[in-house]
Amino acid sequence: MDVVAPDEPTGADLGRATSPQVGAATVPDGHHPGPLLIPLGALEQHGPHLPLSSDSTIAAAVCARVAERLRSTGRPALVAPVLGYGASGEHEGFPGTVSIGTEALQQVVLELVRSARRWCRQVVLVTGHGGNAEALTTAVTRLRHEGHDVVWTSCAEPGWDAHAGHAETSMMQALRPDQVGAPPFVPGAREPVADLLPRLRSGGVAAVSPSGVLGDPRQATPADGRAHLEQLAGRIAAQLEHDLSDSRGCLVRPHRVPS
Repeated sequence: MDVVAPDEPTGADLGRATSPQVGAATVPDGHHPGPLLIPLGALEQHGPHLPLSSDSTIAAAVCARVAERLRSTGRPALVAPVLGYGASGEHEGFPGTVSIGTEALQQVVLELVRSARRWCRQVVLVTGHGGNAEALTTAVTRLRHEGHDVVWTSCAEPGWDAHAGHAETSMMQALRPDQVGAPPFVPGAREPVADLLPRLRSGGVAAVSPSGVLGDPRQATPADGRAHLEQLAGRIAAQLEHDLSDSRGCLVRPHRVPS
């Protein structure tokens, strides 16, 4: 059974709502007034110490926190169940990874948003896995050309390590401590991802890090994880509040993010 941290918000859980409950909140034009946050994750290796579902867990937790912030300002946000499979081809050198690929993910996002937009005003896609970005960029650009109000963003921040390092390990310690392996943790490749890209593209993560880790999780703490989660929630809520997105629908960083 999953253990939920005591301070983890639940948000407004679409999966637990009934259709009449959602319908009762719609305004005269037939749309729910708040955004629908859809977390996207992956099922992929996260080194020897984190579970395969780490990206999904983090994305869902971030969406719940964003929803809480939006609802506190009068915007009745909803959080959909997480989409737990993504484009994880770069991790397929490790057992347990299951990837649906960029093309399939793109089509899933197209259909998800088209369907949800029949009753919700805005869809916000939040990915916990960086490898989903190509599918999201393509799908959201097309959806916006079709007239849909949809934006997307990721659970990454400048300066954080890339995969199963300090940032992700800290957040998982805060969210699912029972699913995190015991220290000492194993560091992996610590070069900037941009420097690793040629080898990543040709041989996947296994070619640059036998452990599957891109970063250094050895100093990770639950306190850092809670701070990272609140940083992400504050940034995304501010972007949505101020409608900060580019022409492709990617949320862009405000000059100052409220804490």
